[in-house]
Amino acid sequence: MRLLLVEDDNHVAAALSAVLARHGFDVTHARNGEEALRALVPEGDGFGVVLLDLGLPDQDGYEVCGKIRKRTSTPVIMVTARSDVRSRIHGLNLGADDYVVKPYDTGELLARIHAVSRRTAHEDAPGGADTALVLGAVRIELPTRQVSVDGTVVQLTRKEFDLLALLAQRPGVVFRREQIISEVWRTSWEGTGRTLEVHVASLRAKLRMPALIETVRGVGYRLVAPGV
Repeated sequence: MRLLLVEDDNHVAAALSAVLARHGFDVTHARNGEEALRALVPEGDGFGVVLLDLGLPDQDGYEVCGKIRKRTSTPVIMVTARSDVRSRIHGLNLGADDYVVKPYDTGELLARIHAVSRRTAHEDAPGGADTALVLGAVRIELPTRQVSVDGTVVQLTRKEFDLLALLAQRPGVVFRREQIISEVWRTSWEGTGRTLEVHVASLRAKLRMPALIETVRGVGYRLVAPGV
């Protein structure tokens, strides 16, 4: 897999590139946001994943993330020292597919890269459902992966859409956290649990319907549709 590493620290980039190379990745290193965006212009979806450090010298990392998403659907994993939920939700709202908080374990990073790649490959596979799910004001178009609330389209990331579509297929039914992680992230890796919480919070904010997804303490989540 080809991977674009956006990291301004050459020592960190060299060490990480060596690790990634040992695991079969073909790494292209961009030292700032401008280099990253230039690399994506001719290549586009030639990269399997973009690993984006938010602490860049020339541009705000969040701004770069938004520009990348406008140019390509290539999965973006943010690398950040900001551990608060609000910062991570902001990144997801801009189109990031996942995040890793510094300091991170290399095994964690590799697991997230592979999980994002598996999910993207699954989404790009031909076939699939050809229906829409309508739950009150919310309409979920499965073929086009488009969500609207009262007729207004809401921009969701891949995982946000997959999470919402999963819950919406069985309104009122409680989905266990392990089941959601398995079906949306295509992994049983326990570290994904915190990512799930952030995506639920992001969905509630984007849809402006905080009561739509109910947390069932100690079990998981369910979608509370009108009349359910």
